[in-house]
Amino acid sequence: MGAFGKLIDAILFLYFALMVFIPPLFDAQTVLPKQIYPAILTDLNRNYIADFGDYLLAEEPHFLVGLIWHELVLLWPLSIANVYAILAGKSWFGTTCLLYGASVVTSMSAVLGEMLGSGKASEKLLMMYVPFMGIGILATLRGLVSRSTKSTGSVDKRSAVKPRRKLA
Repeated sequence: MGAFGKLIDAILFLYFALMVFIPPLFDAQTVLPKQIYPAILTDLNRNYIADFGDYLLAEEPHFLVGLIWHELVLLWPLSIANVYAILAGKSWFGTTCLLYGASVVTSMSAVLGEMLGSGKASEKLLMMYVPFMGIGILATLRGLVSRSTKSTGSVDKRSAVKPRRKLA
């Protein structure tokens, strides 16, 4: 993929490295008891909600709670796997990137649709959420590019599976 591909991987690595820590420390405060978190983390979360006017985290609508569970159960482990895959140069990084990216784009479509449709979101809040859509698209494209560059199959090649013989 060359230098451009390495730049994309570096951007994704920084993002995934942040996502190893942010969901369990901050996003999970929406769905888990706040008493299990140190006061400094709950204060940081409360300050973020106030500073950015994040009405979704303040109101905790049911769809957002579902998306946060989705993030904790699916996306968080994929972030950990992606950090490992980049560091270890694993061939399956493209596949996990594709899964992660498609999932983030889907989730962010719901969140941004609510924000834009309701008219409640400030420009500052939108500028906080829109980059996640960009990262989702970037991860999806990275997954698609790695899959298309690995396909070396040809139409002329015969299948490795031998045809069945008739037993009569």
